Amino acid sequence: MTYADNRVPSGSALTVLKNARLVLADEVVSGHIAFSESGIVSVDQGSAPQAGFDLEADYLLPGVVDIHTDHFEKHVFPRAHVRWDPLRAAMAHDAQIIGSGITTVFDSLCVGATIKNPERREILAPMIDALETLQSGGMLKSEHLVHLRCEITDGETTRLTEENIGKDIVRMVSVMEHLPGRRQSKDVEAYIHRRMADTGETRAVAERETQELLNFSDEISSKVRPAVVALAHAYKLPLLSHDDTELEHIDEALGEGISVSEFPCTLEAARKAKSHAMHVVGGAPNVIRGGSQSGNIAVSALLAEDLVDILASDYVPRSLLDCAFLVGLDDAFHADLPAAIRMVSKTPAEVAGLSDRGEIAEGKRADLLHVGVLNGHPFIKQAWRNGQRVL
Repeated sequence: MTYADNRVPSGSALTVLKNARLVLADEVVSGHIAFSESGIVSVDQGSAPQAGFDLEADYLLPGVVDIHTDHFEKHVFPRAHVRWDPLRAAMAHDAQIIGSGITTVFDSLCVGATIKNPERREILAPMIDALETLQSGGMLKSEHLVHLRCEITDGETTRLTEENIGKDIVRMVSVMEHLPGRRQSKDVEAYIHRRMADTGETRAVAERETQELLNFSDEISSKVRPAVVALAHAYKLPLLSHDDTELEHIDEALGEGISVSEFPCTLEAARKAKSHAMHVVGGAPNVIRGGSQSGNIAVSALLAEDLVDILASDYVPRSLLDCAFLVGLDDAFHADLPAAIRMVSKTPAEVAGLSDRGEIAEGKRADLLHVGVLNGHPFIKQAWRNGQRVL
């Protein structure tokens, strides 16, 4: 094979990376790769032709695919009561995303409000508009797609979903409910105590108001959830169930044609999801921290039973790369490095319907990461998206 030149990147010509530890879908091999903006041209073991960029035995990985990160909103509200311009927020968010090795990100934007976050109704459209504007202008390093996280306890959620689900950038939908005593927040007693402390109400008043909230929310969700599910199916988008806790939650999801259980909160829910061939998504920060921040199941316990198919960054973009190397190189886990990398690349890409990326293989998109490791910590030296160097 004759290569055009050895510059990195090399425009429309081939780029050659040699002397790399290639993390393929099922194995790690020493070899070299050639690619262009049209995709990966060749993947070979052993010594490369003279021309090429020497990776000095560092790892070469497929670009990370993150199907759930809440991080964009943190840039829109960098501090309490401070709202940042969505365009500037999106660019700051993108810098952190590509710096974490994520070449394809599903920005998980809340559709509908919660008690704590009423502003989510009004920021949804400006956030989507900002991503569309920046992406069409070539101003983003990673590819940004939108995951609509639909809060089924808000009566406005159906309308907001209808207004946005048809946009090309929207590629995924999930249904969720954040209420005291439900799913992720099972401890209703703790909620009552917090409410008493915040408002000075008596226990009887706090209990009554909490029950009224639950009754009112149940009435709304009985209409909103089926409407959102129907819209996702109508647009043929991947549909996820969020924070499954009880076995009944899995039954409900299966009855709705949902094939992904995202962040199950109990071992029992995860087991049932897997037994019915659902994909299970675990949070990478949970693994790094050694447990759930809300007192639910540790993802390491799910990994021990091979119940996790996909890892998502949730609220720390950098956690995906750290988690993949921790799981893949630490004997305490039952996955080798290719299996761990599949959880953050090939499998999420497949679930999202993105069959053109997620692995190092001929014909796939050249989304690639040049990664070194120091004292067990992976760090990114270079990154390419669509064959163009972006980091």
